[in-house]
Amino acid sequence: MDRLTRPALPTTAAGAAAHGTVLEPGRPWPMGAHFDGSGVNFAVFSAHATKLELCLFDENGEHELQRLALPVQTGDVWHGRLPGAMPGLVYGLRAHGPWRPDRGHRFNPKKLLLDPWARAIVTPPGGFDPAGPHLGADREHPQHPDATDNGPLAHKARVVHDTPDWQGDRPPATPLLDSVVYEVHVRGFSKRLPGVPEAERGTYAGLASEAAIAHFKRLGITAVSLLPVLQILDEPRLREMGLVNYWGYNTLGFFCPDPRYAATAHPRQEFREMVRKLHAAGIEVLLDVVFNHTPEGDERGPTLSWRGLDNASYYRLPDQRQHYENWSGCGNTLDVRHPRVLQLVMDSLRHWVQDFHVDGFRFDLAPVLGRGSPFFERDGPFFKAVLQDPVLQGIKLIAEPWDLGPGGYQLGQFPRGWLEWNDRFRDTARAFWLGGDCTRGEFALRLAGSSDLFQARRRSPLESVNYVVSHDGFTLHDLVSYDLRHNEANGENNRDGHGHNLSWNCGWEGPTTDPAVLQLRARLKRALLATVLLAQGTPMLAAGDELGHSQGGNNNPYCQDNATTWIDWAAADQDLIDFTAHLLALRRRLLPLGAQWYSGLPDAQGLADLAWQRRTGEPMAPEHWDNRMSRILGAWIGQPGRGGAPLLLLVNGRAMDASFQLPPGDWVAELDTTAADGRSPWRRNGAASLMLGARSVMLLRDHAAAPQAAAGTPPARP
Repeated sequence: MDRLTRPALPTTAAGAAAHGTVLEPGRPWPMGAHFDGSGVNFAVFSAHATKLELCLFDENGEHELQRLALPVQTGDVWHGRLPGAMPGLVYGLRAHGPWRPDRGHRFNPKKLLLDPWARAIVTPPGGFDPAGPHLGADREHPQHPDATDNGPLAHKARVVHDTPDWQGDRPPATPLLDSVVYEVHVRGFSKRLPGVPEAERGTYAGLASEAAIAHFKRLGITAVSLLPVLQILDEPRLREMGLVNYWGYNTLGFFCPDPRYAATAHPRQEFREMVRKLHAAGIEVLLDVVFNHTPEGDERGPTLSWRGLDNASYYRLPDQRQHYENWSGCGNTLDVRHPRVLQLVMDSLRHWVQDFHVDGFRFDLAPVLGRGSPFFERDGPFFKAVLQDPVLQGIKLIAEPWDLGPGGYQLGQFPRGWLEWNDRFRDTARAFWLGGDCTRGEFALRLAGSSDLFQARRRSPLESVNYVVSHDGFTLHDLVSYDLRHNEANGENNRDGHGHNLSWNCGWEGPTTDPAVLQLRARLKRALLATVLLAQGTPMLAAGDELGHSQGGNNNPYCQDNATTWIDWAAADQDLIDFTAHLLALRRRLLPLGAQWYSGLPDAQGLADLAWQRRTGEPMAPEHWDNRMSRILGAWIGQPGRGGAPLLLLVNGRAMDASFQLPPGDWVAELDTTAADGRSPWRRNGAASLMLGARSVMLLRDHAAAPQAAAGTPPARP
């Protein structure tokens, strides 16, 4: 038949039915729904189902038009091919099998299920109602399955087949040594950003707007780490209070950009365009991904997908198998030990790299991914799978190294090549500058790469992600403005969020007009930023900290999609932005501490690569490191990361100025955090010492001979 007179292939279930729908055997791979040019192949995993049905819907997902049993089971994959079907087809799944919660089985064909490999999700008209008939168990008699059909009210999948034009896009591939991570929320960053069209504010397009990219370039960051942008589902509890899951740690679609951040009806296309524009500006895109749990919660939660398809395979279940292991704090824990669950995770990662060109991932509660039975294993199946996968080579992998399971704190224990959020750095920096319990030795240890955590297994100091603030907790401004959390708006009577923040309000809780308090807060913010950006490791900033954004003391605004979390650009501290940009420019040019571990030993010329000294100019001795009262120290850096002249890093964490005896050299100030812009005209000019301002950091550069300071690094702490 001539192609010009060939009948049009059906794009909907009605069209497929009109063509006499019969499923062909198809094939058991790839998982999910895939268009092959003349039809769609469906492959669905379930090891314990007795029957799987493909349910075809109208284009809006309102009416179920046909059910077709997947005709073939190959191993644990059910599959079939729908000839004539086209992209745009809307479908769901129903799984038949035993209802035996005591054995971990919760099959209920009355519940329409979302394909775990769905690449686009159709939300029910009017939105998803968590109070609808989505429970697999009967509310009154939970030992029995619920008999109410939820098909019209459930999420469905839409067949996707897109061939994007990347216009020659190439990833920046920024070396780790040069990387500066900027953690940012898509909505919060541009919702109030001047220069962004109103329709694009708070969207993928807004994050890649000229105004946004101009700010990124002004700062000098190299990567944006996006809070979760995979499609999510709000928790019922939040919906009841009129709130939403703003942070997004509740993934429904592991292959779907969240449409709530799209300015158009085409989130996949808009997401790609965002990535392409950011890449063109030299900025990498990292995604925060959540593979530790699903929105189905515990046994009292809804049946959306995984629970109904094969509960006993997808989830980690305790001996009493009607319950769930809850190592995520969200009611359930995905069992990444299972080959098909591992495949789901790996397919998702590859999808975002191949189809969306992302440059890396930050893994929420990452120890879950490495848990055996039940403890963390750094050589577990997930890590081996990532290591050997050719698609994932060269991307950045960042772990949040703790979860709620047994032995959940795993900082420093991830495989080589993985970066880890270093909360020990965070807490030490806060304690040092804000009056907490901290020694000079602990501070120096964190400043010089946290060798106690990373060096023993031949890992790089760059694998420490250094930060003092992230999305989780106070902003930098609030860290120096509040002693207490103020989370009343979250609806939990101010019980949620961290109660121990190592913060200091500088003498007044919250906003003030007192110039002395404001000056002190500004100085502390600069000192904390300098600590992050001059330390050895990979620095991370939280969006808004460079301009003094406040959340009003809310240190857990996960449910606040409003002015609490949207960056207030009108109130931006331009001096602080300039200071941060100056710091990052210094880091690029001088890189005080590089990629190698410093030994403190002299080279052939008798010069140490790193030498620590007291304010008197004398070398630090072992008994000096444990002094909790003195917060003054200097680091002579004989081998800066960029090479060139030696550097002298001076730190004064005390409340008063301090005289610092200088080693020999023609020292010139590159940074002085007592100045609002960080710049200083200071030059030695023969002086024996300098006056180091209270609560400040100075960085000096020298072209003369090495000092006679003793070699040595601070002793490692257990």
